[in-house]
Amino acid sequence: MNESLFSQYINTRMSALDLQNELKRLIGLYNKAKGTYLLVYAVDFEKAFRIQGLNISLTMNDYQIIHELLRQVKQSKLDLYLETPGGSGEAAEEIVNFLHDKFETVDFLIAGEAKSAGTLMTMSADEIYMTDSGSLGPIDAQARVGRTVVSAFDYVKWIDDKREEVEKGTPLNAVDAAMLAQISPGEYMGVFHAQEFAKDKLKEWLPRYKFKHWNETETRKMKVDEAYKAKTAEKIAEKMINHATWRSHGKSLKISDLEEIGLRINRIDNNEALCDIVYRIKTVIKILFGSSTFYKIFFTENECIVQNAISQNPFTGNQQNIQAPVIEVNINCPKCGKQYPLYAKLGKIPPELEKQIASKSRKFPADNRIECDCGFTFDLTGIRNQLENQFGRKIIS
Repeated sequence: MNESLFSQYINTRMSALDLQNELKRLIGLYNKAKGTYLLVYAVDFEKAFRIQGLNISLTMNDYQIIHELLRQVKQSKLDLYLETPGGSGEAAEEIVNFLHDKFETVDFLIAGEAKSAGTLMTMSADEIYMTDSGSLGPIDAQARVGRTVVSAFDYVKWIDDKREEVEKGTPLNAVDAAMLAQISPGEYMGVFHAQEFAKDKLKEWLPRYKFKHWNETETRKMKVDEAYKAKTAEKIAEKMINHATWRSHGKSLKISDLEEIGLRINRIDNNEALCDIVYRIKTVIKILFGSSTFYKIFFTENECIVQNAISQNPFTGNQQNIQAPVIEVNINCPKCGKQYPLYAKLGKIPPELEKQIASKSRKFPADNRIECDCGFTFDLTGIRNQLENQFGRKIIS
């Protein structure tokens, strides 16, 4: 039986540093196979659910980091591996403008999820490469109205529908009248422009980049001019923002969905030279997030910037400052809750002191694993990485 990529990497028990080096190696292989310069930008969706206040959204700070990583790159072709739930449309626009000003061609690589503003960015690609596991999403803007985040498309359409009813002489019922009375012109226009921004960007970027070399239709071999490109882009934009079609802002749009609305997608799974590399990149990213405190990463073949999640401290017991040679922590079994006092050495300590500490705690395991009395084995790799990042020193086995 063939071993899965997850099993291959997990069984090697790579540290967070090993995984980072492996990701850089894979990026190098991708660059050679495709003749490009790959930037990996990915976020950990799971940590956002576990850590209160963690912002994994696309922001202007991400634009600044991407700008710094790429501004001195000499290659003319860029590929962007993108995993994001979305975020600021303005940040997406800044990133897109910078990338296309800097590079002759910009291709997007989607193996995980790139939703909302991430999808909008992808629509600026010269070529879109996707795996069967990859997905984009609708680009209907999400707007905050009062205490609720709503679909801009639904909000605007509901108000427009009510306006048409009144113009036709149909009186509003009491509920609709009460709701409309609470909406200010400024609020309506703010939501309206949020919706139009995404539509306008897609209508601008598709003809300029994705359709740049589109000269004839595939089936009827009709000549494609600028007017035809603009009309096609407008149709795609209308479909992508239509919340009534997709029902959910989090809807996963696969290759078949995108091709159905008129986009041509390059299927990575058909490309033997790239398929294994891309799936390995995706797997290493997933394991790296699971075994570290990283929640947002920016990687090239030679450089990386990572952002660490600052969570509520899971440790109890005696935590000394960075100068302390030993850390004492209490770890609970995820299954039965039994507590295991551990100590981790960051430097040499007197044998008498270690003997005293060892009488009440066990040494942090070199293989990062504890077998609980309940039969459950749990991995402490993430705890080790968090401690080493926090105190700036390696734990001595």
